[in-house]
Amino acid sequence: MRTGGKISAAIVVLTDILDRHQPVKTAMRDWGKSARYAGSKDRAWVSGLVLDALRKKNSLASRMGDDHPRALVLGALAFAWGWDIDQIEAATGDEHGPDVLTPDERARLTGAPDAEVPVHVAGDFPEWMTPMMDRVFGADAAAEAQAMAMRADVDLRVNTLKVDAAKATVPLKSANAEPSRLLHTAFHIPAKDPSEREASLESIPAYSKGWVEVQDAGSQIAAAAANAQPGEQVLDYCSGGGGKTIALAAQMNGKGQIFAYDIDGKRLSALIPRLKRSGATNVQLVHPSEPVQLDTLTGLMDCVFVDAPCTGTGTWRRRPDSKWRVKQGQLEKRMAEQTEILASAAAFVKPGGRMVYATCSFLMEEDEDRVAEFLSTHPEFTEEDAAAAAIASGLLTDEGANVVQRFRLPTGSVRLTPRRAGTDGFFFAVLRRVG
Repeated sequence: MRTGGKISAAIVVLTDILDRHQPVKTAMRDWGKSARYAGSKDRAWVSGLVLDALRKKNSLASRMGDDHPRALVLGALAFAWGWDIDQIEAATGDEHGPDVLTPDERARLTGAPDAEVPVHVAGDFPEWMTPMMDRVFGADAAAEAQAMAMRADVDLRVNTLKVDAAKATVPLKSANAEPSRLLHTAFHIPAKDPSEREASLESIPAYSKGWVEVQDAGSQIAAAAANAQPGEQVLDYCSGGGGKTIALAAQMNGKGQIFAYDIDGKRLSALIPRLKRSGATNVQLVHPSEPVQLDTLTGLMDCVFVDAPCTGTGTWRRRPDSKWRVKQGQLEKRMAEQTEILASAAAFVKPGGRMVYATCSFLMEEDEDRVAEFLSTHPEFTEEDAAAAAIASGLLTDEGANVVQRFRLPTGSVRLTPRRAGTDGFFFAVLRRVG
């Protein structure tokens, strides 16, 4: 495809997302069905431009004086991709490209930004969230949010059930993977230029053999806070696709027992091939359709890991379309679910055992508030130092240990963000049952 045609395609896809409220993957799939001529590099180019337009939607609309898809895409070329006016003009006005630039568009694409804009514009987040962003980040709200509007790197977790980090180094060189600065058992792949196609990790033999799993470093650190030990009884209470389940299995060196529970049987079923590839043999699925039933585990668990459903604000770098779909009502619904899940999960912790509460959200309403509410109604639990728990796992490097200590909150919980740690947004707390 010629450049003008790809820009026009990005406008079409972005229109579908904003007007029909379609997820990016769905909108790209629908466009791809009508554009069979588009190669994989073309689709990656279009997708990259759409995602960057969404990441910076507010600030682009402000610069362009217009929030329609055409203005956002042109603005993304100039202000996210760094194209000069000549490059943009050369791609407009041909048979398949967008219409030629108007005088106003040309002036805005070459003009200076406004000296002062509201924080939700500077930070590219929904305006209704301004009080929440101010509460958690204060004067740093815009800077923190801007870091969430950048492209995300890729992190890999080495599956120590099959291989150690040193042995995984050589086969991962083909993916330009570098040892993680935060974790001994992880690798880091820097984000590519937005117009370039991401390499498929599934084509790397090390992935197919189960040597590595794709898992953000923040998620790996949250799992490390469980400090699961060989021989323990562990319940992953909201297992989902099982990323943390198999991470916990590796911590335990395959010894003891992990029970993976999720209310959604379809999501839980997706864990089965991942378990087979990982070589984890100490995991049992817990669901009404499975032999092991949840109530039989009451009061028996050394550790219960609660990766609670949340608004996913911490994943905005990877899912920028979700940033504009989250609403106040959705947040309130998630808060109610989190309260209920914490209370339910607590019943499975044995005296002296621990519960780890984690979210991929940076909102205090989903994080500290839920922990404080739980502790106020469950005096048999106390909060411990989550940073110390993660360090005690032995998985963190010296720099990783410094990061969790630096961003440890007064009560002991930890909040990581892209700006602070270079990870997705994650919160985790460790709660001990007295006795």
